[in-house]
Amino acid sequence: MTHVRPAAAILSALLAATVLSGAPVRAAENADPIRLTLHDWTGQLITTQIMGEVLKKAGYNVEYVQADYIAQFAGLKTGDLHVAMEIWETTGRDALDEATATGQVENLGESGMLAIEEWWYPSYMKELCPGLPDWEALKSDACAEAFSTAETAPKGRYLGAPVTWGGYDDERVEALELPFEVVHAGTDAALFAELESAYQRKAPILLWVYAPHWAPQKYEGEWVEFPTYEKACYEDPAWGSNPDMAYDCGKPRGPIWKVAWSGVKDKWPGAHKAISAFSVDNDEMGGMITKVDLDGQSVEDVVAAWMEANTDRWSEWIK
Repeated sequence: MTHVRPAAAILSALLAATVLSGAPVRAAENADPIRLTLHDWTGQLITTQIMGEVLKKAGYNVEYVQADYIAQFAGLKTGDLHVAMEIWETTGRDALDEATATGQVENLGESGMLAIEEWWYPSYMKELCPGLPDWEALKSDACAEAFSTAETAPKGRYLGAPVTWGGYDDERVEALELPFEVVHAGTDAALFAELESAYQRKAPILLWVYAPHWAPQKYEGEWVEFPTYEKACYEDPAWGSNPDMAYDCGKPRGPIWKVAWSGVKDKWPGAHKAISAFSVDNDEMGGMITKVDLDGQSVEDVVAAWMEANTDRWSEWIK
């Protein structure tokens, strides 16, 4: 079985790595620390430390602060937190729009990565649930039984992400009248450890899988095809197949955004420019996540290798 580093261990290592490293290429405008938030999935830890290391090269003081994905917006509004490197269109758009509407939080643009977060199943489950990937196949008692466990039978089991990620899976199950029970994984590592175990045994599993990530590249499977997301689906119960409930559609797909406290542009204008310029793509990020989660490398080592290999690139961000 593939070894996956516990998220807590990765976070501990990152939180310890807040000391300035390397000689700055120019002086920062302000010596106060720029606080970048850390969450509970590997890709975000990598993205954040890359940005932190680039800012250190420009002479900035950097601190990493562990924060909940959605709850962090309270700190970004007040300026207690300064930068969040990954707000996913799929799950964070509502919170992002609410925060930016206050004028206290600024959207610094796309990260270069495009997000997919949706229900996913291994290909071997199609024989047991004919009609997939169409979501309506999940409404049958036979499919529910195929995805059930001793704890959920006769309902099927859907393994959702940690509850702090949002995503409205419980609401979706109710709105689409699916005979499934939502069980939330405690951590990102636990989510994919369970996928690995089930896949090796050809056991039934239906779970939250996202991209950019190594899982949809390593395992053969498909995302469930729900009704295509529209904003009205989340806001207007009359939209969609259930006239009385919202969330009767799939999750949105789209960019992963960078956001910051609105005061960053005035207090650290060079950092603001660098964060706005930051860009990596899905393939690049997927490769780095693989090195950490599957190959057992540390986030620090993967980031250091990226920094060395991309000096010309990140140097442009801090000119």
